[in-house]
Amino acid sequence: MLVKEFIQVLRDPRMKTTIFVAPVLQIMVFGYAATTDVKNVPIAIYDLDNTHQTREITRAFVRSRYFQATHYIDNDRQLRDLIDKSVVKVVLRFNHGFTADLIGGKPARIQLILDGTDSNTGAVVLNYANSIIENYSRDFLDDKVYLLLEKIGGVPSVDLRSRAWFNPSLVSRNFYLPGVIALIVSLMSLLLTSMAIVREKEIGTIEQLIVSPLSPAELILGKLSPFAVIAIIEAVFVTTIAILWFKIPIRGSILLLLGSTLIYLLVSLGIGLLISTISSTQQEAMLSTFLFFLPANLLSGFIFPIRNMPAIIQYITLFNPLRYYMVILRGIFLKGVGITILWPNMVILFAMGVAVLTISSLRFQKNLG
Repeated sequence: MLVKEFIQVLRDPRMKTTIFVAPVLQIMVFGYAATTDVKNVPIAIYDLDNTHQTREITRAFVRSRYFQATHYIDNDRQLRDLIDKSVVKVVLRFNHGFTADLIGGKPARIQLILDGTDSNTGAVVLNYANSIIENYSRDFLDDKVYLLLEKIGGVPSVDLRSRAWFNPSLVSRNFYLPGVIALIVSLMSLLLTSMAIVREKEIGTIEQLIVSPLSPAELILGKLSPFAVIAIIEAVFVTTIAILWFKIPIRGSILLLLGSTLIYLLVSLGIGLLISTISSTQQEAMLSTFLFFLPANLLSGFIFPIRNMPAIIQYITLFNPLRYYMVILRGIFLKGVGITILWPNMVILFAMGVAVLTISSLRFQKNLG
């Protein structure tokens, strides 16, 4: 049965492409696309004051890696057109008298007009702009009071230095790519397993399995083992790409990563087998797989933090195995934590795997009977 399943899976060139090429394409696409870092935001400069100070602030925006000055405008109509057509995301406006107020010690106002269609990106861009303006303001004040501080011998100050643990550079790709590995392993193992029994039904060989001398347990083992091996190979492959190509740090144990993946496969393969037993065609099995996979993805914490979800949705996520696998992967990759921290998630996954495999096996045996 093992040999038959390997031959069945690998003899079709299209299936081999799906198994070995598709995960590589997915990790490459997600590796470059799955990031919330905002860079080279198109910005328009609306400078009605046109002084040395306004040009210094403009240069501070342009010199940063966050903004790119693509337009210089001189009227409100241009401003509205650029924002309405999404040509620029931000307009930096200096009104007449900005520099006079700044030098005169009065509040000097800068207007930042932001396209808030994408609220997440807008919030990030606003933080970047505030940081640039605050740095300029601090430097300007330092220059003004430098001589005064020298005369009075200086004043006490607080030196605040922030440090981010686990992801010091705050690169979002380091957070998302371990989750992408979980998604690829989940999707491929679910798809392959969910169509295992259905394929036998469609080509008319399910009767041969029924009358074969193999016991139901041997049939299940023979059906699932090849897909488990393929899923492990894919996990190793995409993890290698993430580490070597995208430079994702892995601070924990690789053996623990492999062991937790094997535990998660108990759940994934069990769900795939269950889908396979309740589906009549491969198309139905594929649709059922995505019917499970898409909500599991959204409720796993891969993109949206679970703590931000409504309370009832947070309780629902407790039954989502992908949630626990995400925690394990990110803990091993980014935090370098070991089994002493991750064991609750591993125990929950193992319990889910045993339960799902038991239910799937009983239904599979019933179908054979």
